[in-house]
Amino acid sequence: MTIRLFVFDLDGTLVDSLRDLADSANALLVDCGAQPLEESAVGGMVGDGAATLVARAFTAAGMVQPPDALDRFLAIYEGKLLDHTRAYVGIPETLDALRTRTAALAVLTNKPRGATGRILAGLDLAGFFPDEAIIGGDGPFPRKPDPSGLAHLCARAGARPDETAMVGDSAVDWRTARSAGTRIYLASYGFGFRQFPRAELRGDEQILSEPADLIAHLGAT
Repeated sequence: MTIRLFVFDLDGTLVDSLRDLADSANALLVDCGAQPLEESAVGGMVGDGAATLVARAFTAAGMVQPPDALDRFLAIYEGKLLDHTRAYVGIPETLDALRTRTAALAVLTNKPRGATGRILAGLDLAGFFPDEAIIGGDGPFPRKPDPSGLAHLCARAGARPDETAMVGDSAVDWRTARSAGTRIYLASYGFGFRQFPRAELRGDEQILSEPADLIAHLGAT
């Protein structure tokens, strides 16, 4: 079956944003009198949206979360979006190869839409994705793993679920794809994969060790 639509997660799949996310979370914690967390620990908190990341960070720091913590985190992160965040090696080439195959490309992330657009534009990735094919966590659809956003992108592209592939790095993306009935390619190079339950994978759920593996796999099918 030909895949007509590829829907990408952002953090940990298209871009390595872990340091900027960790720096922002730790700046907030320090401002509140807590000790900073290890970068790897913050990586395990990413994927369910900024509010959940902030809540997990304060829990890990053993502190009660202030009422304005989310707003403060978002303000800090806005100033750090592109300090260290970069596209993973091979992502531009992989996207270009998919586009050459006339596949539709989309982004489905739990990150706010504005920040997503700034990152894509700042890393010269925005040209691969039509504006209306980018869905953030603050849009009209519930956040992943709810499949509503993915189903909308399928309908927009005129692609059936079995003609669609979700490409992500976390259990959130995996559950989203399963709920929507699409294929799933899991980026083991992404920081969200570190805590993935590999034993629960089915035989048709593929792991990518690097972005180029996606093209190699498609060429073999």
